[in-house]
Amino acid sequence: MAGVDRLDARILDLFAAEPRVGVLEASRRLGVARGTVQARLDRLQRDGVVRGWAPDVDTSAIGYPVTAFATLQIEQGSGHTAVAAALAAIPEVLEVHTITGAEDLWCRIVARSNADLQRVIDQVVIVRGIQRASTVIALAEQIPHRVLPLLHAATRT
Repeated sequence: MAGVDRLDARILDLFAAEPRVGVLEASRRLGVARGTVQARLDRLQRDGVVRGWAPDVDTSAIGYPVTAFATLQIEQGSGHTAVAAALAAIPEVLEVHTITGAEDLWCRIVARSNADLQRVIDQVVIVRGIQRASTVIALAEQIPHRVLPLLHAATRT
């Protein structure tokens, strides 16, 4: 993996585990200079490896305990970009990905209840360009979104 090494992985591990650790404390724990930690964090962010430093919010804790996944089929010629822009205006739509296969888009959606999920799905399917939606409700999260194991695998020599 170009540009990311084991020290970068150690730095990212520490900040993932303790986001408020601070650069000085991170340098002490990792046994490297403060400037090294700061320079690497700046480079990782500049290069797009680190996309942000925002808190990891649990949607259940803010009143949205229902998670669903929807695949959407869009009209030919309507364009993924326009549909995605309209979906971005729906706060409960957390992610949208263009996919391969019979459907065109995959979305992760949250809702306050199953009844509220119907309201959200109704908002999704009225978006201009969407022909069909298929939705499944997540029962339990077995593995949360993660990238650190992949980072470690990529930096092994």
